[in-house]
Amino acid sequence: MLPDFDAVIERRNTHSLKWDALAARTGVTAPDGLAMWTADMDFMAPEPVRQRLSAAVAHGVFGYYGADATWRAAACGWAARRHGWTVEPDWISPSGGVCAALGVCCQAFSEPGDGVVVFAPVYHAFARMIRANRRVVIAAPLVETQGRYAMDLDALGESLPATARIVFLCSPHNPGGTVWTRNELKALADFCVARGLVLVSDEVWRDLVYPGARHTPTALAAPEASAALVTCAAPSKTFNLAGGKLSEVIIEDAALRARYRTAAAATNDMEMPLMGALAAEAAYDQGQPWLDALIPYLAANRDLFAAGLAVAAPGARVMEMAATYVAWADFTGTGLPPEEVARRLREDARIGVSAGPSFGHGGEGRQRFNLACPRSVVAQALERIADAFADLR
Repeated sequence: MLPDFDAVIERRNTHSLKWDALAARTGVTAPDGLAMWTADMDFMAPEPVRQRLSAAVAHGVFGYYGADATWRAAACGWAARRHGWTVEPDWISPSGGVCAALGVCCQAFSEPGDGVVVFAPVYHAFARMIRANRRVVIAAPLVETQGRYAMDLDALGESLPATARIVFLCSPHNPGGTVWTRNELKALADFCVARGLVLVSDEVWRDLVYPGARHTPTALAAPEASAALVTCAAPSKTFNLAGGKLSEVIIEDAALRARYRTAAAATNDMEMPLMGALAAEAAYDQGQPWLDALIPYLAANRDLFAAGLAVAAPGARVMEMAATYVAWADFTGTGLPPEEVARRLREDARIGVSAGPSFGHGGEGRQRFNLACPRSVVAQALERIADAFADLR
């Protein structure tokens, strides 16, 4: 049975970061505040996932997880069916989430003080993990053209410091919603190989791509770059399993994989959470019908928000979303100072969003909205924005 995506599920007081930390993280203190910031969905996970976890609870013993062959098979099967990518089970290393894997990559492939390239604006945890590991963020500005982002590799090549060791790529792109083409991915991989850089491709959004676009795994776009390529994937965004804290780190090259695993072992990041592994296996094996229903629902939310924002706040616009469920809204056309836009959203509209500047260079004047919620919530948000920006009409 597929869930009713229109159902409003109360998540307050359920240890939900998105809702219970709304005031602390976004400054929205109103009792009727709307949480549209961090990227998890307000939808029930697929029924097979809930059944599998219910069975584990009924069993009643919650020891260490082991015998992971079925989890590996499920992950490999999903990569093959969904993306045409043949992954061998031994290529996969578990990690307690993609962010944890990024930290391990910093330790495995660079030294303190070395540089890690990010294409900005980009998911703010990239910079956080780089700095936490005492590495240096090298921000390569993305160029917005024809409604999508593009990487300027020529400019990066001219400015790349000798201390650069790693490139972090977000594919598809968060927050912009751009789906990189096969040619773009190959060009980046060639760039990294030529300069001795390890390319870490974060593909956690790979399954949330809308009709008209297609995600290409970097490993398929540039198979000749396998000795320098790490791919991070997870069911967390696809099936709303972020609390499972489990991702797959896929490395085809044996030598590169050994370096990663040595660093992961030093931080004990090869352990797997019992419930997260069971949920991931059930989602990959049986979650396809749920996802097939989710994509058009999210697409309708995307279209409603993009059209509605332009009316609610004249001059505001949403960047074209070919993927993800986070809308990258540009308010610079309103003529209002960024701090006033933020204040109106926080205090007048009572909507908690992810602040654009937290995504780095290019985030100025923008805000990120999470649209993975019942359509009535999107409509309510638009009504509040219209009231908050009424003086612009």
